[in-house]
This record gives sequence, C-alpha cells and structure tokens, in this order.
Amino acid sequence: MSLTLQSHATLNNGVKIPRLGLGVYQTPTGEATMNAVTYALKFGYRHIDTAWLYGNEGDVGMVVRESQIPREEIFITTKVWNTDQGYDSTLRACQRSLQHLGLSYIDLYLIHWPVQGMGTDTWKAMTQLLNEGKARAIGISNYEIFHIKEILQHSDIIPSVNQVEFHPFLYQKGLLEFCKKNNIQLEAYSPLSRGKKLNNPIVVSLANKYGKTPAQILIRWSLQHDLVVIPKSTHEARIRENSQVFDFELNEEDMKLLDSLDEDLHTVFL
Repeated sequence: MSLTLQSHATLNNGVKIPRLGLGVYQTPTGEATMNAVTYALKFGYRHIDTAWLYGNEGDVGMVVRESQIPREEIFITTKVWNTDQGYDSTLRACQRSLQHLGLSYIDLYLIHWPVQGMGTDTWKAMTQLLNEGKARAIGISNYEIFHIKEILQHSDIIPSVNQVEFHPFLYQKGLLEFCKKNNIQLEAYSPLSRGKKLNNPIVVSLANKYGKTPAQILIRWSLQHDLVVIPKSTHEARIRENSQVFDFELNEEDMKLLDSLDEDLHTVFL
C-alpha cells in the first residue's frame, strides 16, 4: 500500500478525506489547541478533527483562517453533541459550529454518539445540511452495526464515515467489514490507545524491528486496514512523529500479529 501524507480516501459521495489527520479531543482551549493545529499544518497535515463538545472549534477555525492555506485544501470535521440532537436543534447546532469556526462550510459533520430515539430525526437534519452545502459530507461516530442499520432502514443517504475508537487492542473487525460492505469509511480515533499500550512488548518489538516508534507502528496498522486515522497530540515533536508513517510498511505476518492483540479495550466512554 503506497501512501503519503497527501493520500486521501474517497467517500461514498465523492468527497476526498485525508488519510491522516490531527484530533483535538481533550486539547485545552486557547494556546494549546492553536499551537497543535499550527504544528500540524506546518508538517503537512490537512485534516483537523474537532467537535462542539471539545470547546475548541473557535481555536481551530482561527488557525485555519489565518494559515494562508486555501480553505479548500484543509479538511475540517466537527460533530453535533448529544443534547443538540433532533431535527431543528441539529440544524441550529451546525450553524453555531460554523459561527465558532468562522467558516462557511464544514467538510465532515458527524453525529457524535447515537442517542436512543433521536437517530432518525437527527439524520434527517444531517441530510438537510448536506443538501444545503453547509456540510460536504455527513457521517456518524461511535455507532455500532445495529445503530447503522437503523439509519439505512430510514434513509437513502448512507453515512460517509463512521468514526470510532480503533487500535489493535480494540480491533473491531466485524464493524470494519460491515462498513466496507456498505461503503462507509471507518475512521480511527484514539489509534494510540490513549497511550495505554505503547509499552506492549509486541508493539515495542515491532517498533525495534522497523526502526520506528510504537506510536508509528499503531498508526501504520490502522492505515493498512484502510482506515482514516486521527492521532491526537499537543507536542510539536510527536505531531511530526505521527506523520512519519509513510516510509515503511508492516508485512502481512506482523499485521496479523497486531490483529491478534484485540482485548476489547475501550479507553473512551460516554
């Protein structure tokens, strides 16, 4: 698989999403977020993932607007939070996020978590935002197969993306296969297991074998499973390190070895 930092996946509506991005979950508002986004753009990232819940949409938007990089070259994701779900409130939430970002459109707008009884109305609002051009693509986050089936039963518009926690220790193979079958791009957040498994002996041994860091091994594993990947860091050196995953490839045996590490390890909970 020949990939570069400029590689994209093509979503089911033709929109191209960069394979690697920067996540800003739990990145403090203000200087910390602005610095992280600035570092990422400097190193060639063109994909930033934020959310209303994170409180840092404004910081992301400010850096993007002031970066002198053409808007169409930067892919911005944000998300509607649970308390804003429903038809009218989702429309209002998107407008609020656009105002915070200071942008005229969002590249990818996601339902942050499934909320029982709200999915159908919220998805109708998402499709309205797509039709209005306020979002170039729409999708979901933290959805399991049965949640996705509910959308598919009630709408002709298939989610473009399902963003979930995904790493070798939470290898959601069934979900990955279901999304591939239905032409939904799976996107990995917390691909580094929030640091909990960077010292795993197998990951460390593979890092030594390939002359890479454990974090780079985990990111590369997700990329080779055809995922979009959004590692998070606030440190300049690590943001650069996380982007240096395109000059090597894990062989099939080592991919299977990493696949075997699954232990249903969730590090993010609602």
